[in-house]
Amino acid sequence: MSAYRFCRSDDITLLVDALNRCWSPYFPDEPPMTPAAFKRSIRDLQVWCSSCMVAFSGSDPIGVLIGAKRPSGTLVHTIAVHPDHRRQGHGRHLLASLGSKLAILGPPRMIAEVPETFAATCGLFSASGYVQEALLTDYVLQREENDARELGFVIPVTVDDLAANGLLGEDHPQVCWERSVETLTARKGDIAGLAVASDERIEAYLLYAERGAEGTEMEIMSLRSFIEDGGTCLTQLLSRLGTGTFRFPKVHPAEISKEFLETLGFRPAGGHLLYAARARDDRND
Repeated sequence: MSAYRFCRSDDITLLVDALNRCWSPYFPDEPPMTPAAFKRSIRDLQVWCSSCMVAFSGSDPIGVLIGAKRPSGTLVHTIAVHPDHRRQGHGRHLLASLGSKLAILGPPRMIAEVPETFAATCGLFSASGYVQEALLTDYVLQREENDARELGFVIPVTVDDLAANGLLGEDHPQVCWERSVETLTARKGDIAGLAVASDERIEAYLLYAERGAEGTEMEIMSLRSFIEDGGTCLTQLLSRLGTGTFRFPKVHPAEISKEFLETLGFRPAGGHLLYAARARDDRND
């Protein structure tokens, strides 16, 4: 007989075990989850153990849902059912249970960012009442020549610098959960930045973090220009990073346009579907 329960802050070991039992079989090449990595997700993404659930068969975890919560809503960060227990309704039960809880406690907005290649997961969210709101596109820039340009005054900047100048406020464009202002602030120690500055203001900035072995890749965390220059300032900042692979993941169409990114040299390389729903307590239906 199956059982389900929400977790507490002292259930990190259980959640790590559930992820390794239920999620890892689908991704054998990925490193296993560890308590340290899970705690980082609490810091960086505001994962809440009380918004996480585990499904059991006896004492064995057979399903897991990881939820991250902010005032704006709750992200279903991960949902997985063990391969031996699929198509038995566990995924829908986990989503419905979280929805019932949030309908009472809030916030009512629930979202998920699902890789477009995950057909079964997309089907689960659609069948559970989620509606696709947008396509978040992954972009890649491959720079093979170091053609650093000197068209303006470039200075190093930090997340705190941008916040102090009012450039990470409420008018920040719509972005994915992993590159939101909250995440940038939480991860500021891991993020570097450059900006083009005039005598009066910052005209454009670029935030990035190193990825891969020995920093072989760069992940663009935020990319913004405040002047109409056809991308000249941002091109200058990107050139300062040298050569290599630059990834700009999960770009919302309201954040920056495909056409503008292509002028900077970025090309689409996959995407995620943004699903959204309003929490409801189905027990009252």
